[in-house]
Amino acid sequence: MEKLKKDYIKIQEKHNLPSFERLNEDFSIEKIAEYETDILIREVRKYTAEKLSNYLRFIEAIVNPVNSQPFIFSIISSINQEDKKRLNEMYKKLAKNEVRLIETDVSFSEAKEAEFIKKAYETWQEIKKDLLEVIDSIKRNWDNKTEGSNKGYFG
Repeated sequence: MEKLKKDYIKIQEKHNLPSFERLNEDFSIEKIAEYETDILIREVRKYTAEKLSNYLRFIEAIVNPVNSQPFIFSIISSINQEDKKRLNEMYKKLAKNEVRLIETDVSFSEAKEAEFIKKAYETWQEIKKDLLEVIDSIKRNWDNKTEGSNKGYFG
């Protein structure tokens, strides 16, 4: 772990990246210590991208619930219009990040990897507060759903 931190500090200083601690809190980059890599910055980018991609898929299931798991429909019935608007805005930001990910992944460049990490970190800082508010709203309204929306396939 100490070697990982030392190696990260070098690329952090070179590219003005967020601190190891901040990225680790949000993206669990400490897991990189389990692997040997010659290109640390790419591994850091992968961990940041993975988390944001997971949230993109979750929000996408709510915004466009085609073939979604049944619990998604319970979530949808417990959110209000303001939350739906927030989710759509988060979805747009995460989708834009996904396009940047593809561009970064196709052709390696240390500078592009660093730029992706910075923008992904900024995007996550913008999104996580709103996401927590939506989750709180879902939790508050979970039991307030109408009985009709609670019926599943077996009815």
